[in-house]
Amino acid sequence: MAEPETCPHLDSIGEVTKEDLLEKSKGTCQSCGAGGPNLWACLQSDCQYVGCGESFSDHSTLHAQAEKHNLTVNLTTFRIWCYVCEREVFLEHRPALLPVHTAPHTCKASEQEAPPQPLSHPLKGVPIAVAEDEGSESEEDEVKPRGLTGMKNIGNSCYMNAALQALSNCPPLTQFFLDCSGLVRTDKKPALCKSYQKLISELWHKKRPSYVVPTSLSHGIKLVNPMFRGYAQQVGASTQQDTQEFLRCLMDQLHEELKEPLTECSMSGEGSDEPDNEVTMSQTQSTPCSPVRTLQELHPKLSSSPPRSSPLRSAGPAYAFKKAQLLLSARKKKQSHFRSVISDIFDGSILSLVQCLTCDRVSTTVETFQDLSLPIPGKEDLAKLHSSIHQNLPVKTGVSPDTYGSQGWVTFFMDSIRRFVVSCIPTWFWGPIVTLEDCLAAFFAADELKGDNMYSCERCKKLRNGVKFCKVLRLPEILCIHLKRFRHEVMYSFKISSHVSFPLEGLDMGPFLAKESPSQVTTYDLLSVICHHGTAGSGHYIAYCQNVINGQWYEFDDQYVTEVHETVVQNAEAYVLFYRKSSEESVRERQKVVALASMREPSLLQFYISREWLNKFNTFTEPGPISNHTFLCQHGGIPPNKYNYVDDLVVIVPQNVWEYLYNSFGGGPAVNHLYMCAICQVEIEALAKRRKTEIDTFIKLNKEFQAEEAPTVILCISMQWFREWEGFVKGKDNEPPGPIDNSKIGVMKGGHIQLKQGADYGQISEETWQYLLGIYGGGPEIAVRQTVAPADPDSLHGERKIEAETRAL
Repeated sequence: MAEPETCPHLDSIGEVTKEDLLEKSKGTCQSCGAGGPNLWACLQSDCQYVGCGESFSDHSTLHAQAEKHNLTVNLTTFRIWCYVCEREVFLEHRPALLPVHTAPHTCKASEQEAPPQPLSHPLKGVPIAVAEDEGSESEEDEVKPRGLTGMKNIGNSCYMNAALQALSNCPPLTQFFLDCSGLVRTDKKPALCKSYQKLISELWHKKRPSYVVPTSLSHGIKLVNPMFRGYAQQVGASTQQDTQEFLRCLMDQLHEELKEPLTECSMSGEGSDEPDNEVTMSQTQSTPCSPVRTLQELHPKLSSSPPRSSPLRSAGPAYAFKKAQLLLSARKKKQSHFRSVISDIFDGSILSLVQCLTCDRVSTTVETFQDLSLPIPGKEDLAKLHSSIHQNLPVKTGVSPDTYGSQGWVTFFMDSIRRFVVSCIPTWFWGPIVTLEDCLAAFFAADELKGDNMYSCERCKKLRNGVKFCKVLRLPEILCIHLKRFRHEVMYSFKISSHVSFPLEGLDMGPFLAKESPSQVTTYDLLSVICHHGTAGSGHYIAYCQNVINGQWYEFDDQYVTEVHETVVQNAEAYVLFYRKSSEESVRERQKVVALASMREPSLLQFYISREWLNKFNTFTEPGPISNHTFLCQHGGIPPNKYNYVDDLVVIVPQNVWEYLYNSFGGGPAVNHLYMCAICQVEIEALAKRRKTEIDTFIKLNKEFQAEEAPTVILCISMQWFREWEGFVKGKDNEPPGPIDNSKIGVMKGGHIQLKQGADYGQISEETWQYLLGIYGGGPEIAVRQTVAPADPDSLHGERKIEAETRAL
């Protein structure tokens, strides 16, 4: 490797000490008066200029160009920039000025002036190890591993920064956005997934800046949810729930943009197909990485009509109305079968059971969750829990010294002191020690349904006393726990500041698991914790996260990142916690596969495997069956819309690796050759033709309808359904709408269907109605104007005769 060039402009630096720079960092730009972290001091001998480096003004650069001063230093990061070489300069022989850098003084690509361009795989196999790059990591990279990048506060945005840092340190999610870029595609606005991918690339880039400014993602989240607008002006606003609401909003939007429909075969659970959303997911250890290479280093080398529903007009109006409602509910249920990387990682399910205490009937429901919102039990609640529920649950009430073996005697000593101090202070002053297991036990404790809260039993057909309890049916790969620290009443809000102790390792969810649960791994290790400092009305958010590369804990306080001891984390006032499943077996499985891949055995066949599933294998504890349907269509070929970027979706593995993975996990199907699916291409062309036919026919019939001066019949159509159909024929939605559903715009009166007052509907001709009904079916038919039958001539003559006789009288 050639020696880097030496910067020839270092001689122009005057005598500057670190103390001088620290003093200057407290000042402002001498040109515009701006303060903050982006101040630069000129290093020219005898020059005392300090200027800002903001993109809209950049007085530091203007000064250098005007005065021909070559070198400047950032007063926050102490990084030096040479304007002539257009590179960063590292100084070895000036420890007073730059004590951090130890590399020779060379000019190097800038990390401060512009965000670095993301590499194809900036972080290889985050959960296992960053693969050895044959000495490509510099000494500085070893001292400061990737992922330790701060975020600038852009106006009361600490709630967002803390949440993003906590998510950034969730290896399965971060690895997906770094290694599965081919799947980060969307045509939905505001394309938040692309903003998030860009942010993750910057945070985990080898040539990371000291901090980034998440402007794009902040703007996108405000477009999605207006509640996050205006916080920069409302510093005194009640912001205590912002970080949790932000997390939910962000993950919901990422799921919406990245979701893919589950195929029928994948939901049926057949071995060769993609597992459905209810299959147990997986992940990795929180201990420092194992020194193994990952499969992500095997770079891929590639070879190059909807069913009709029968009309319901022949049936009675009441039947048609009820049938339309059933069709709508069935359609909604069918459309809900989607999955994304968000649901794969964070979705769990809870089985809720309600038992009637009279007839003993038990009704069950299954609900999906992305986080558990746990109450913080008070003194009386703790007494009840410890006397009843905890007798049957192996909940941890203390920690034995043996558990500190891997954490060191300092942790044990500090925790012992804390417990001793707590024990010496009366409980009325300090309050009882509350553990995270106590909060979980309170959440899953049985509730009595009596009095005003009695249970309506379907068997008894009346209100009865009952009992309600719930268990976890499926554990998520990453468990997000939110502690309910804030209470909101009509007139005021307050915060529960009780300390809740939580384990850094070995959180056992087994006691709260339903016996029907398929989850095999039930223990979790802590990834990150978000803390809130302040009151219910205002405060500040920070995050503590464990770096997956070196296993150390760090405090993320906006743009500042500081290493901390784990006892600092344990004593934190937790608000939101992220835990991930822990399994030594999954680590051993990865080591076996990497060893097989390294053998380089000659094989007659090579296999393509889904990069997304391989990410699960590298980062999940239980990745589930191999799922190659992320790049295959139902016919076994490559869908035409994915063919151009299929190299982003697959990885080639040798035969021995494929056979081991297939025998271990099942699934598939096996793929030896990639080709564009001709059947899908024909279907796409047919779909385009169908869309054109439908929209052209509708326009023609609607023009004829508008030209009629007095149409005899005007029918109604739900605008909700019409907008779905319009999105389909215009190519905005891939799936056609279900049957026409007019149930929401109609109401039954006297055995007839009438238009509901204030309904959201459109008016169409009978010909248009018949055309759409013939394609989609549905109903019911609702008219706002009916045909008026012409009068009978004989009866008209009789009426005139009676009128004449009446006048004569």
